[in-house]
Amino acid sequence: MRCNQVVWQSFPVNKKTRSQLLGQRPCVLWFTGLSGSGKSTIAGAVESMLAERLLHTYLMDGDNVRHGLCGDLGFSDADRAENIRRVGEIASLMIDAGLIVLTAFISPFCSNRNMVRARFEEGDFIEIHIDTPLSICESRDSKGLYKKARAGEISNFTGIDSPYEAPETPEIHIQNYNISVQMAAEQVIDYLSQNGYF
Repeated sequence: MRCNQVVWQSFPVNKKTRSQLLGQRPCVLWFTGLSGSGKSTIAGAVESMLAERLLHTYLMDGDNVRHGLCGDLGFSDADRAENIRRVGEIASLMIDAGLIVLTAFISPFCSNRNMVRARFEEGDFIEIHIDTPLSICESRDSKGLYKKARAGEISNFTGIDSPYEAPETPEIHIQNYNISVQMAAEQVIDYLSQNGYF
């Protein structure tokens, strides 16, 4: 139950101050797409490129947060929504710290992604759709999850027996086939550069 006596405490050092100290404009780069679409791989490449520019970042990956922060959650629609809510709250704190935050999550439902977007100021949330055909994602299947889903061994698997709602107007749309990881990552770097994030 939420306590009605909780009040947000403000401090002299704020997001603007931290951003100036770090010399960058904080934002969250929200990578969304099917399992196997290349979200984490591209996000990792983008983070490496940002590090080369001496920018301050943090990358949150869908599997990694389920080892701790979201380790108590399953894959029902309700648990997926809570998973994304928690990640959004952590990303919000990191943005307040002045960081460029990268998140790689399937986040299949538009309503959940919009819920997170609403948590941020204009320009702080950058949705990146890693658009990879299901057939290519299945052919990669490094974790064997599609095979298990097709065999009925796991349920609620996005793209098989649970829907993926593609973003209608993402800030960045990457068609991730017949291009290199480098080329995909450069699309994100170009967007950030052209829009004054560094």
